[in-house]
Amino acid sequence: MPPTNGRDETRLIRAGGTPQTLARTVGPPIQKGSTVLLPDAASLYDDESQLTYGRQGLSAQFALRAALAELENANGVTLYPSGLAALTGALLAVLKAGDEVLVTDAVYKPTRRFCDQVLKRFGIAVRYFDPRQSPEEIVGGASDAVRMILMESPGSLSFEMQDVTRVAELARARGILSVADNTWGAGYLYKPLDHGVDLALQALTKYVGGHSDIFMGSAATRDPKLVQALEDGVMHLGWAVTGEDAYQMLRGLRTLPTRLARHGESGLAVAAWLRGRPEVAQVYHPALPGCPDHDLWKRDYAGACGLFALALQPGPEGAVNAFLDELKLFGLGFSWGGFESLAVSCDHQLKTRKFRRDYGGPLIRLHIGLENPDDLIADLQRGLEVYATQAA
Repeated sequence: MPPTNGRDETRLIRAGGTPQTLARTVGPPIQKGSTVLLPDAASLYDDESQLTYGRQGLSAQFALRAALAELENANGVTLYPSGLAALTGALLAVLKAGDEVLVTDAVYKPTRRFCDQVLKRFGIAVRYFDPRQSPEEIVGGASDAVRMILMESPGSLSFEMQDVTRVAELARARGILSVADNTWGAGYLYKPLDHGVDLALQALTKYVGGHSDIFMGSAATRDPKLVQALEDGVMHLGWAVTGEDAYQMLRGLRTLPTRLARHGESGLAVAAWLRGRPEVAQVYHPALPGCPDHDLWKRDYAGACGLFALALQPGPEGAVNAFLDELKLFGLGFSWGGFESLAVSCDHQLKTRKFRRDYGGPLIRLHIGLENPDDLIADLQRGLEVYATQAA
């Protein structure tokens, strides 16, 4: 109730506050507020048991964290304003000067940039390992200074996979933290914590959001000490996400299984068709029988998403660009995980890798969206025909 006395300015400031009771809806309320009002003076500095500032999260943020913990089988989940922020925030929360990090050479390019330009500046050594190395080679080659092994499986451009379960097992025996960027698996197709991984990261921007219109990332863990380290890191570095964004992300999470099933089914249909085309040298889709790492994918994953790569038969860059420019249903864009299909050429990004390999020709990454796969195949066929003409 607004006050019945006081002048208009005072009455308007006090009017329209938070109601004592809220109607129950299927989604959480979106609370907008930086200031949190405490019940009494003793609570002002009781930040161990009281929520004292809106940046710590309100109803929608806490609901999303709880839902992601259910998805990831985690004891704690922290939120970040982007997928890259989830990775950088998690690493900064647990690493210190003098530590060394082993990182897959197939890692996401912005992650590599952070490792090379930020971690090294703070006295944290970074060494890249060949994603084709065995777990025994990866962990056995780690120095005593190695604090963490960072995996991305499958790699988001060339789709090499690591035996994450075995790496995590061997790393734990040596007191090394294992971390997995699990954006491809989205916490649904693959659950790293169930496989012994210490920290599971993902860009919620991609499949959990699902509509290419919102940024967010998450870090999940079961270890109480890591839960506290992540929460402290969020507090110390000032990360925050808005209630509106958390609500949108939670809404995307509700339909994640349904959307991923369609992405995966259509992606496999397109990949199988591409493998039969004369213009295609190789398809890199771990869920497609006969492709590299299929047995590892089959052992650990509950399904596939819509992201994979293909190598065209050798040809000049001009022909690659002509292929991409001919596509009408595939947008040319670097993100993925939304409802729309996308295509990018990869060779420019591969130049930064330490372990170079021949993929059979120019590498193209496709994201298969929710369009009809037959229409996407027809679009790719037109592009491949143009490529064949230009590459001849």
